[in-house]
Amino acid sequence: MFSTISPSFNDGGGGGKDCAKIDSDIEGHPTPRLNFIDVATGSLGQGLSCAAGMAYAGKYVDKASYRVYCLMGDGESAEGSVWEAAAFASFYKLDNLVTIVDVNRLGQSMETQLQHDIETYVQRFSAFGWNAIGLDGHDIPALLKAYENAKQVKGKPTAIIAKTLKGKGIEGVADLNNQHGKPVPKEKVDAIRALLKTNQRPQWNIPKPIADAPAVNLGIGSIAMSGPPQYKMGEKVATRQAYGNALLKLAEANKRVIALDGDISNSTFSNMVQKKLPDQFVQCYIAEQNLVGVGVGMACRGRLLPHISTFAAFFTRAGDQIRMGAVSFANVKFTGSHCGVSIGEDGPSQMALEDLALFRALPSSVVLYPSDAVSAERATELAANYIGITYTRVSRPATEVLYTSDEKFELGQCKVLRATSQDTILLVGAGVTLYECLKAHDLLKSNNVHVAVIDLFSVKPIDVATLTQQARRAGGKVLTVEDHYEAGGVGEAVCSALSDLPDVRVRCLCVRELPRSGPPEALIELYGISANAVVKAVMNFH
Repeated sequence: MFSTISPSFNDGGGGGKDCAKIDSDIEGHPTPRLNFIDVATGSLGQGLSCAAGMAYAGKYVDKASYRVYCLMGDGESAEGSVWEAAAFASFYKLDNLVTIVDVNRLGQSMETQLQHDIETYVQRFSAFGWNAIGLDGHDIPALLKAYENAKQVKGKPTAIIAKTLKGKGIEGVADLNNQHGKPVPKEKVDAIRALLKTNQRPQWNIPKPIADAPAVNLGIGSIAMSGPPQYKMGEKVATRQAYGNALLKLAEANKRVIALDGDISNSTFSNMVQKKLPDQFVQCYIAEQNLVGVGVGMACRGRLLPHISTFAAFFTRAGDQIRMGAVSFANVKFTGSHCGVSIGEDGPSQMALEDLALFRALPSSVVLYPSDAVSAERATELAANYIGITYTRVSRPATEVLYTSDEKFELGQCKVLRATSQDTILLVGAGVTLYECLKAHDLLKSNNVHVAVIDLFSVKPIDVATLTQQARRAGGKVLTVEDHYEAGGVGEAVCSALSDLPDVRVRCLCVRELPRSGPPEALIELYGISANAVVKAVMNFH
């Protein structure tokens, strides 16, 4: 999906002079700042996934008559995400979805791969199970006939492959390369006006769409799980499993909560929704870019509350879709499991060590990093009640339950787990490293060295007040410990939070090199984020 509005075109009547100006909502590539724009445009190859998400919501959740139309360019059809979306739409028989591919044969810098080879486009969409129609995109009756055909086809989405000429009818512009993104020359404006006057406008009566979609109120701000966390103190439960429990409880309480998966639900435990509430579970298979795009589409107009989960490392493949979700002000919930070296033997390709950086960088995002099962359930519930993109980082290893079921959690709030008047340093951990901090606390205490310990929980927004108070109380020394690379992680978040304090020093333990495969405990030790490493760092913090 690609759309540009030139800031330089002026039709002489002032119609274009305010486009893309700093105080105009009509931006160079339109975003939902305009109330008739559902998803942001400009990053190619993403529109069909978003449209498929809207169409899925219409057919299977709303069960309404509305149809979804997606305008694409031929250049962006080279993107793999387009064909991920094509496979998804065909598999789910989205016969309420129509894409129109404008095949004008010209890209930004040169001709497109297939140029005007309409038949190959038709064959490709047909091979993906679509009702594909090739036609002259300047033939209005043929276009109307194709749209009517699409309405009659059942069990298949429709692709209208329209052969067009960019700038048709304008001498010196029509079908010529190197015109991308350029304003129409002033001397050509009169020719355009003349062309518009001579073109005979067809007379038709367009019926209004059937408005049978149900009214929806997601209840954001008051969404609650169907029951509280049910764990015993000291019991060992993986936070990824607690996420699955919480997601099921949310889905039970709110029929608009939809779980989306990338063929990994038995690892993220989102299969709990699949087993009990299959109508609220959507399998997107191993196609992460489409997985995210479908979620963004489902969230449009507040129709659904999508929760997307996969291995945290695999979200990086869909980084641009996530970024554009933020540009679209999308209300989508992401949960990444199997983060850091603590996943063990699966090795570095599966270890998410960059994910916090990805999600922290997004404007208005929320990033939560629960350490035990109770906080993981509450993090999932908090995410559901925030309007915007959220990311919850959950871990593979089973960890001890630290909190009672009635413990309260809030966005922007950390938890002080250990503190005395004798503390000489503050340890900040999250996830598996929190337990390393607690072990280090006990080891140091046995040697009469006292340290405070904080469970960060909310990485963004971060609890500046509590961190400041505890850092100063512990002598102005802070040591962060994280199962993540240095860039963009917990350490940098804490450093940023305390950067205005000249009397506070922060040092960071993190993964500083490409890790290897091995047992989790051995890897945590090898890469310097273990309790032993914490003890050593505390003793050398001068």
